[in-house]
Amino acid sequence: MIRPFQGMVPKLGARVFVPDSALVLGDVTLGDDASIWFNCAVRGDVNWIRIGARTNIQDACCLHVTNGKWPLLIEEEVSIAHNVMLHGCTVRKGALIGMSTTIMDGAEVGEGCLVAAGSLLREGFQAPPHSLVAGWPAVVKGPLGEGQRQLVGSVWARYVRYKEAYFKDGWPLAVAPWIEAPQPGFSEGHPFP
Repeated sequence: MIRPFQGMVPKLGARVFVPDSALVLGDVTLGDDASIWFNCAVRGDVNWIRIGARTNIQDACCLHVTNGKWPLLIEEEVSIAHNVMLHGCTVRKGALIGMSTTIMDGAEVGEGCLVAAGSLLREGFQAPPHSLVAGWPAVVKGPLGEGQRQLVGSVWARYVRYKEAYFKDGWPLAVAPWIEAPQPGFSEGHPFP
């Protein structure tokens, strides 16, 4: 389900997958070949959310933001595994976030990082590029090994193939709703509720 909020309509790139059970709302941009999977909530109602090309947000994830302070940026070729909570954080290109992880306001996951399943990244946490992050609360364990780098680099490409298989099976391409007078987003001056 793709819905406007206060006149802000989600913006979608080419060949984006969003099934009816997922919610994408408000000031959200999805890049080309992005996929939002079953029962996800991507709620750009009090700040903006940007999701890059070829990024996948897997089943039952919750993506939200902080009013007036923390938007959510997920760059291209990122994989967000099942049941992850992202709130007002930044995830850089090519990272892999493991299942049931929580990443809080102001945290930043560097390019190509692997965040282990079940981790908690507290407010303001900084993960350097190509590092392994794990724990509750999370700590940086060190640089990724070659096998870990290959794993991180492989997941996003599989998910591009998966969503294409759904299209081949008759699932529709995501289409943003049309409204008569769309409004600019938060970064362009839309007032916060």
